Amino acid sequence: MTSNADQSLSARVRTGTRAEHDAAQGSGFLDALADGRLPLAAYADLAAQHYAIYETLEKAAAVMADDPSAGAFVFPELARLPALAADLHFLGETPPVLPATEAYCARLRDVAFDRPAAFVAHHYTRYLGDLSGGQYLGPAIARAYGLNGDGHRFFVFPGVHPPAFRAGYRELLDRVTWPAEEQDVFLAEVARAYRLNIAVLAELKEKWA
Repeated sequence: MTSNADQSLSARVRTGTRAEHDAAQGSGFLDALADGRLPLAAYADLAAQHYAIYETLEKAAAVMADDPSAGAFVFPELARLPALAADLHFLGETPPVLPATEAYCARLRDVAFDRPAAFVAHHYTRYLGDLSGGQYLGPAIARAYGLNGDGHRFFVFPGVHPPAFRAGYRELLDRVTWPAEEQDVFLAEVARAYRLNIAVLAELKEKWA
């Protein structure tokens, strides 16, 4: 049997946070959006929560860009804030930030601006999710609500090939020379990031049920 010490960091994060990842992917709110069972305003609400989260995360990215370890994960082509702003402008409304989103942003402010491993944990959780399940969710939402470019730019990464990018990102993780305690910080913060995301989706589900 392979021990944790023998596994790469990218393998450890996939196996060690599988339950949280699956819970986030299994949100009934996202399924309802993909099926078109909610009003378009519910999708705008999701975009507004994303805007608040990415505004904070991308401010942290600007701060961490020069960090010897975290800076390698700051890719300008991943920035989501301009796309989210365009989506919200097209949708014509900006719903209020929910309490669960406020808690998510507070955690980002607490750890993502000065702890490289924690920043990378939140970066990994958000952006690799966008480049994984988001590549199914975006087209499904576009079909469900008749969006053709405008309104779902958040899910589109011009010039990025998602499978290759995900593979390269995991290779970067495996080259990071964090000591064991920092790797543990990374793994714990990924699990926390998933739980924060789950809380946002649960609040959206309750609001639009």
